[in-house]
Amino acid sequence: MTTDLNTEKLSAFGKKIGSILNGAAAALMISVGHKVRLFDVMSDIGACSSVKLADSAELDERYVREWLGAMTTAGIVSYDALRDLYSLPKEHAAMLTRSAGPRNQSLYMQYIPLLAQVEDQIVEHFKSGGGVPYSEYTTFHAVMAEASAARFDNLLIQTVLPLVPDIGKHLESGINVADVGCGSGHAVNVMAQNFPNSTFTGIDFSSEAIGVARNEAEQLGLGNVEFLEQDAADLQLKEAFDFITTFDAVHDQAQPRQMVAGIFASLKPGGYWLCADLCASSHLGENLDHPIGTFGYTVSCMHCMSVSLAYDGEGLGAMWGAQKAREIFTDAGFSLEEVARVDGDAGNNYYLCRRPL
Repeated sequence: MTTDLNTEKLSAFGKKIGSILNGAAAALMISVGHKVRLFDVMSDIGACSSVKLADSAELDERYVREWLGAMTTAGIVSYDALRDLYSLPKEHAAMLTRSAGPRNQSLYMQYIPLLAQVEDQIVEHFKSGGGVPYSEYTTFHAVMAEASAARFDNLLIQTVLPLVPDIGKHLESGINVADVGCGSGHAVNVMAQNFPNSTFTGIDFSSEAIGVARNEAEQLGLGNVEFLEQDAADLQLKEAFDFITTFDAVHDQAQPRQMVAGIFASLKPGGYWLCADLCASSHLGENLDHPIGTFGYTVSCMHCMSVSLAYDGEGLGAMWGAQKAREIFTDAGFSLEEVARVDGDAGNNYYLCRRPL
């Protein structure tokens, strides 16, 4: 047994490990609380007993009481021991309830149990290489769609699209737009609903996601949108679009360079591509203080990188970074005009790329 340990450093690391364990447990319980709407109910009803909260949320009191124990010890819920009452501080509600929109951090806690479902498979791929295909992430599209929808509903029309010069005017007049790697298609449907004179095409290789997108478009009565089930690396749509978007889609691809080249070829000369992707550096040493760096690398290892490798891909990973993005975009022929940040979306860079005339 080692006897020359620095006891001060050992004690500090012990506390850090304990906080990591508690944080992981809290993330799981936050995910549960979001799914059964406990944060929303607590925000609405104010200080309450476990019985009142369970009744208001139409849930089993014993489970609610144990959940409250986890949330109280995590410092998320406040507890009045004298009256046996629980409350959700308004500052916490502003980051944990559905009314918080894109600030709702409970949306992202859902990735923890989602990734845990494939842990055993990831362990095997550490030994053998390769990766876990999309089909194994049974609820990924639903979780991703919910998190993305909060951002699109609040930011897409008024904040994100105006990053592109004169795009509002062109969309009002009528242009052809594509969203590549559209997932469940909510961004496409939001744009189509707001700009009826333009036509919109959502492209994704997941039949499940495309089905969800088409159903939403039908429910909204949209006649200016279509969805194609197609590999983003094989677009074959030469100069078909005036404007193209991608939202957190490039780094997941098996062949991201082919995808970007396809986007270039699919744009009309002078057209813009607006690419949103995780804000990070391509160099680990520059990510040491990244506010969600550990989360980013973990999601990458257990989903983004692994999915790409499952299809014999490049395995860029979620933390591929701005330097690598610049390299790939400019190699494809794009002029990278701006890398912007958006209020309300702290996690993404917005790359404004233009196909030269």
